[in-house]
Amino acid sequence: MQEQGHGETNTIKLAERRVFSNSFKPLYNEGMTLVERAAEYLDGEGRAAAKTLTRVGATLYAAESMRLTTRLMQIASWLLLQRAANSGEMTRDQVAAEKAKVRLDTTSAPTDTAGWTELPDTFRTIVDHSLRLQALVRRMDDEIYGESASQRYVAPQRGNPVSDQINLLHTAFARG
Repeated sequence: MQEQGHGETNTIKLAERRVFSNSFKPLYNEGMTLVERAAEYLDGEGRAAAKTLTRVGATLYAAESMRLTTRLMQIASWLLLQRAANSGEMTRDQVAAEKAKVRLDTTSAPTDTAGWTELPDTFRTIVDHSLRLQALVRRMDDEIYGESASQRYVAPQRGNPVSDQINLLHTAFARG
């Protein structure tokens, strides 16, 4: 760390450097590939597997599928915003304002929850991967934007969360 004039410090944030460089592409690809993999699974093999579960397992599968979908939508939104910033389509301040709508705190049921071991292995693998990716993205977000989880998630949500996500995706894809 080097001291600059007026008491400012000049530090290199590795996560920020990663997001705003070519090394971001593998992370972006991993996230988007996971979104596609989950969608294909839930619409195909997962749908068939869910029909064979007990009532407890089927209820847990439905709840976890919703959590998984929400988590992946949030991760994809964050990745799209960072890509827009990386390509110059959005400024860092615009990204920071839009990313305030992104929640990187979607949890999953504990693995000792009744019915967890009944869930298909492929589904549990996708859930685990999404949780690891969310944790990585959250750490990077904290390092880049300097917000702690407690500061970020205290504000109550207003409006329609689905509508907010659609607007966020439109903003990330908008070209000016």
